[in-house]
Amino acid sequence: MSMDFPESTTKRLRLTRITSADVESVFEMFSNPDVLRFYDLEPFTEHAQAETLIQLFESRYSSTSGIRWAIRVKSSGELIGTCGFNSWSEKMRNAVIGYDLKPTYWNKGIATEALFEAISAAFTGLLPCGPLHRIQADTIPGNIASEKVLLKLKFKEEGVRRESAYVRGAYHDMKCFGLLSTDFSEP
Repeated sequence: MSMDFPESTTKRLRLTRITSADVESVFEMFSNPDVLRFYDLEPFTEHAQAETLIQLFESRYSSTSGIRWAIRVKSSGELIGTCGFNSWSEKMRNAVIGYDLKPTYWNKGIATEALFEAISAAFTGLLPCGPLHRIQADTIPGNIASEKVLLKLKFKEEGVRRESAYVRGAYHDMKCFGLLSTDFSEP
């Protein structure tokens, strides 16, 4: 891939590449049941699982099928979350977004700040897939905090896909949220 990994800085954060040096932070976050409550993952029990996840994030970018950034505190460089596009379609000019954050950083506007930056990059063509027109996010009903972040960023709730997710041995409905480039603006 010829394009360098796109990194950016906000008022409080830096969005950077996730590397093997981040294994401990990734493990800490993904071993926390509160972080994974609405995720399709069981809490990690071994650091090797964090290494595998970091490799997955890297392979998505190197194959130009997606991107995941580390969300870092600007002043310290501490990894406090991740966000990015789990997949994108260059042909259809759309993507699916995902994000997570350590609980000590919940309810501080961090996710909104990081996602705004990621979405800006997608809509302005700073990603290898070129400029996108639509971004989709899916939540399991009950994930109120995530829904608030999406609505703050001007996503529209588009409907519920019945039992479209199989998480922890059960089928779950998924709420679908969509954001068009023409609707996007500062929260």
